[in-house]
Amino acid sequence: MKIKAVIFDLDDTLYDCTGSLIDASRRRAAKAMVEAGLPCSEEEVYVLQKELTEKHGPYHLVFNEIVNKYGADRKLVTLAYKAYNSSEVVDIKPFPDVIPTLQELKGKGHKLFLLTVGVYERQEKKIQILGLKPYFDEIIINDQEIGLRVEDCILDILGRHSISTGETVMVGDRVRDELRIAKSMGMTTIQMLHGRFKNEPADNGHDKPDYKVKRIFQIPTILQLNNMGKIPDTLKIVAIGGGTGLPILLEGAKTYSRHLTAVVGVTDSGRSSGILRNEFKMLPPGDVRNCLVALSETEEQERELYQLFQYRFNRGSLEGMSLGNLLMTALTDITGSFEQAIKTASRILHIRGKVLPSTLTDTHICANLEDGTYVEEEFNVRGLGKSPIKEAFLKNADAVAPSEAIEEILKADIVVIGPGSLYTSLVTNILVQGVRNAIRQSKATKIYICNIVTQPGQTDKYNVFNHISTIVKYLGEGVLDYVLVNNNIPRKSILERYQKEGADIAQMDESVSHLQVKVKMADLVEDLEQKRILWEKQDLIRHDPDKLADAICRVYANLPPQTAQ
Repeated sequence: MKIKAVIFDLDDTLYDCTGSLIDASRRRAAKAMVEAGLPCSEEEVYVLQKELTEKHGPYHLVFNEIVNKYGADRKLVTLAYKAYNSSEVVDIKPFPDVIPTLQELKGKGHKLFLLTVGVYERQEKKIQILGLKPYFDEIIINDQEIGLRVEDCILDILGRHSISTGETVMVGDRVRDELRIAKSMGMTTIQMLHGRFKNEPADNGHDKPDYKVKRIFQIPTILQLNNMGKIPDTLKIVAIGGGTGLPILLEGAKTYSRHLTAVVGVTDSGRSSGILRNEFKMLPPGDVRNCLVALSETEEQERELYQLFQYRFNRGSLEGMSLGNLLMTALTDITGSFEQAIKTASRILHIRGKVLPSTLTDTHICANLEDGTYVEEEFNVRGLGKSPIKEAFLKNADAVAPSEAIEEILKADIVVIGPGSLYTSLVTNILVQGVRNAIRQSKATKIYICNIVTQPGQTDKYNVFNHISTIVKYLGEGVLDYVLVNNNIPRKSILERYQKEGADIAQMDESVSHLQVKVKMADLVEDLEQKRILWEKQDLIRHDPDKLADAICRVYANLPPQTAQ
């Protein structure tokens, strides 16, 4: 059934309510309680509100507990709620992508409704300040004290517009409120992961949202895929690569697919992976480890697993060694094979999808250089200060891909190559016997993700044309359908920082038009003001997980790509 309408919640869905607005509400409540006789300071009450909410969750009766703590009159609870929910609203703005997204949805013919529950005067003032009225077909403010049940509000809206619940999506932030109700009515549900309720678990499996998104611009893509019949249970995505780029893609793609397959390179020879590879005669576990963590089921779990799996010892005989690599080594020893170790780790981490090595053969990437010299092993192929790479190849030319990896490529809807180090993460996989032919034979949409910046030692002075040409050289002409290229160029001060390390932006030029591939430009770059901690070996400009996965699915769904805001 095709989606015809979208119902949006307001607070922490279309603007940041948890930030300054709730902070101001807490301070008003603290002031009201102290002025009414609570024997403490306003700051103490303010801090206590935050601590109780963080400890017990957003549904906890905070004011009741504060009154009980100080043995105060119960009337202070009513005064606190009144001050907290007063119509006073500080300056608020919609999230950056809200207005363009609403315009896009309207342009696609969707009916848009806003349904918000709260004190009428307060909610009306928020909507007015946010400037949202022109973008909705109808706005319903359901007064929390005298209003209808949310179910009745929904049925009334849809009934008047002759739309069924099966044709409707609910977008909100609260799993146990509007999203649970919508799910029970047969609607598709999308949780906005922002604010107090972003980590709120569902009461049961039936109430889990169909999608969880961090950015509202993902919604048109989800609706288009849904109307194509490509929901997370049916959309099959295979991503080929390694290093830092592949887990970034997987992290974002979890929104759109539960059938993700990472085909991971196994030619790493550096750091702890290289040591374990030599001492235990096993395949390098580092890149596989990162992909397993990226596909772990929940954000909270991912953060905890990241700390565990990425922990490196800083002293003693294990100095520089990754705990995650040691765990993969132990599982290899216990199960008897690297392949079984991955499967066991996948069950332990409850991952969404599969992680498969591109080959089980113990091999290395090698390269002939422009000056006629030869280098062997990844650490040397990506080494600095050498002559440019002329030709890359595997030490074991007969290295073959596992049948499961070939099967996943052949039945995929989308095959993504990259992002990642051009030779040591991407070409090294294409060189494995069976991978190239499987990509060529697959009926999937084949997309190459061009790197944002050059990588010292591998792609010095490469532009976009050089990157694409290299992939085409090893994959063959006429195989790629699309190339995604970032068009959000960071400011000069940021670029200068990376240029000092030998990296530069991969520039577009007219020669790209001569290639037999469609190039799509989109804003793919991460928020450069945020500290980057996941999967990092070098401090380079990265792709943003959500922007990248959205751009890939937009290409597949034939939607215009997002551009730099």
